[in-house]
Amino acid sequence: MQPKILAIISARGGSKGVPRKNIKELAGKPLIAWTIEAANKSKYITRTILSSEDREIIDIAKKYGCEVPFVRPRELAQDDTPGIGPVLHAIEQCPGYDYVVLLQPTSPLRTVADIDSCIEYIIEQRAKFCVSVTEPEKSPYWMYTLEDKTIKPLIEQKQLTTRRQDLPSVYALNGAVYVGETSWLQKTKSFITDETIGYIMEKSHSYDIDTEEDFSFCEWKIRENQNHY
Repeated sequence: MQPKILAIISARGGSKGVPRKNIKELAGKPLIAWTIEAANKSKYITRTILSSEDREIIDIAKKYGCEVPFVRPRELAQDDTPGIGPVLHAIEQCPGYDYVVLLQPTSPLRTVADIDSCIEYIIEQRAKFCVSVTEPEKSPYWMYTLEDKTIKPLIEQKQLTTRRQDLPSVYALNGAVYVGETSWLQKTKSFITDETIGYIMEKSHSYDIDTEEDFSFCEWKIRENQNHY
């Protein structure tokens, strides 16, 4: 029996890096539309909903086929609101699902294949949580802190390695897909636990929009991909 899966697209009105980011036009449609359309193509997601306090975001999400069963309380839409807060609130408003998938609108290059593969992986592995990760551009083994103007390695190594292929493989959260068993998420109040597994996504799908430069780059990537078809 296929599990019931609730996808939550979390999008508040306030954004500092790029004003009105979630509804800013990206390659011909609002940023949030790219995530809604990918979620709606999933073969596993039972229901896709929006969590937002912003009327304009709500109207645009509905236009692109996303259900909006409630309006997010203003106290859960502040700059300092923990990201898990709106997710737990949405679960309370829409109970009865085995898994929850959090999809942030700021990952427009994430595909339906990425979403479905992450869901398949958590079910196959019988894990409680699964999050998407990607290899970072720069390894933390090559990073340093500055202490009294002197560089100190972020990660101590027995022997300094100069070849990338000799370094351990490392991965960073890319913010694209978070999946968790609903009951466990309500207990832990976090997708990141000691038992969370990682689904590796391609770098080309892993760009997260935080600045105008990110926005311009993602638009270029989408236009480039469209020209290939």
